[in-house]
Amino acid sequence: MEKKKIIGLGLVFLVMVGTGTALAGGGREAPAAPVSTLRVAVPTFPNSLDASIAAERNAQNVAWQMFDSLVWANDQNIVEPALAERWDISDDGTVYTFHLRRGVTFHNGEPFNADAVVYSWERGTQPHIEWSDRWGRAKSVEAVDEYTVRITTEEPDPLLLGVMAQHWNIIPPRYTQEVGDDGFGQAPVGTGPFEFVEWVREGRIVMRANPNYWREGLPRVDQVIFRPIPESSTRMAAIQTGEVDIVNRLTVEQAEALEGVPGVNVVTYPIDRVFYIAFNNLTTGVDQPTEDARVRRAMNYAVDRQAIIDSLFGGRAQLATGLMTESNLGYDHSIDPYPYDPARARRLLADAGYPDGFEIGFAAPAGAYTNFEQVAEAIQGYLADVGIRTSLDIMESGRYWDLEAEKALPPLFGDSWSERSGESLPRLLGALGGWDASFSAWSDPTIDDYLARIGVTVDQDERAQLYRELHQFMYDDPPFIYLYVPETFEATRDNVVDYMPRAAEDYFLMFTYIR
Repeated sequence: MEKKKIIGLGLVFLVMVGTGTALAGGGREAPAAPVSTLRVAVPTFPNSLDASIAAERNAQNVAWQMFDSLVWANDQNIVEPALAERWDISDDGTVYTFHLRRGVTFHNGEPFNADAVVYSWERGTQPHIEWSDRWGRAKSVEAVDEYTVRITTEEPDPLLLGVMAQHWNIIPPRYTQEVGDDGFGQAPVGTGPFEFVEWVREGRIVMRANPNYWREGLPRVDQVIFRPIPESSTRMAAIQTGEVDIVNRLTVEQAEALEGVPGVNVVTYPIDRVFYIAFNNLTTGVDQPTEDARVRRAMNYAVDRQAIIDSLFGGRAQLATGLMTESNLGYDHSIDPYPYDPARARRLLADAGYPDGFEIGFAAPAGAYTNFEQVAEAIQGYLADVGIRTSLDIMESGRYWDLEAEKALPPLFGDSWSERSGESLPRLLGALGGWDASFSAWSDPTIDDYLARIGVTVDQDERAQLYRELHQFMYDDPPFIYLYVPETFEATRDNVVDYMPRAAEDYFLMFTYIR
């Protein structure tokens, strides 16, 4: 069978993603006197350092520093070789043959080979893995020989390589089986540029440079220390005093206040992230008024999202019209955002049989996103104005992500989703795929049908048309209150070089160094 040879650089991929005992993987100790240390303040406490279980972007950004996949999507939107040096794709687009990089070892000395890839896939497809739907895009993964892997899909999958770049982090079979899932999440081992040293709960996560990293000359610092600091004002003070070198997710006001501060650089960039309030029709939302599309439309009309953007984000965000952003393939620019129209919301509620409104549970994560607690409180007020009374529970983020994955949050819950693929399909599958999705509490047969067809349509124009149709359907029959697509703000000390966050709010610190 004739095959199309891919050498990575030829394939374009659009990217738009305390107390406790120190836990050391494999008995490693922290270096006594690192030459250079990069200190990063992150806004939430990770639920796990296992990249396949880390529940949201902050936790993933910590975990990803320790892992590699077979392929890598660079900041120029190109899929490149990583643990695979090259790959071939069959003429029918369903068989990928990866030729693995030789001489790579995991941090604990285990060899990287085809068996490790097969094991990682087999574990990744287990139901308890948060991102099992990403691993499950492959029908089978087979070791052809020690350094060759054959991956087969049911049908052509236009996003497979992009999903692999984000989620298929390869892990060592022997160590993972010895320590179990919980142990691995507390002291992970990968092949990545940094290796785990210790995790002091609610205090710090320490990594050191992998001395045997296969990418020559990387990483460029000897040690990275992540400090979870949920309070944004505390993160702001830490960057000003030089206590940390990088802070994520500042408010507009804080970013503006840091402009011109000696020793501090402000980083501003647009992101491929949609914020929303999700509805639940699988568990806690069954037999709730929100199962009626008229009620869900009413709730979209009830919220003055532009006022929220103006007051909490200095106007620096766009109104969302769906779970797609303007950078995504198939975004329909003709769809206007829901206007703020409380009178229309009340009429829709009355038409649905709720002229006096109703009561319903509502939850949001604490500290996970800039000003999101205030956003949730504002939404609570707007809903109350049209008679919808909510009991708002703002939860510690780690517990929140766990409950979201278990589909155990209240009938209304706030969240957001960024994507690294340049298309909204992974985000849609993760947030709308029903019981099989990583973070979803909604199922709709029409949406499921669209997602299935998009997932196997290779022709880009046809796929774009399907996205446009789905965009309109989800506007008319909304499974979310669509909120906003923001810009984001971070800051670094002025001696930090080559810190390059990307539109999906991911970053890879192997390139970053201290001048």
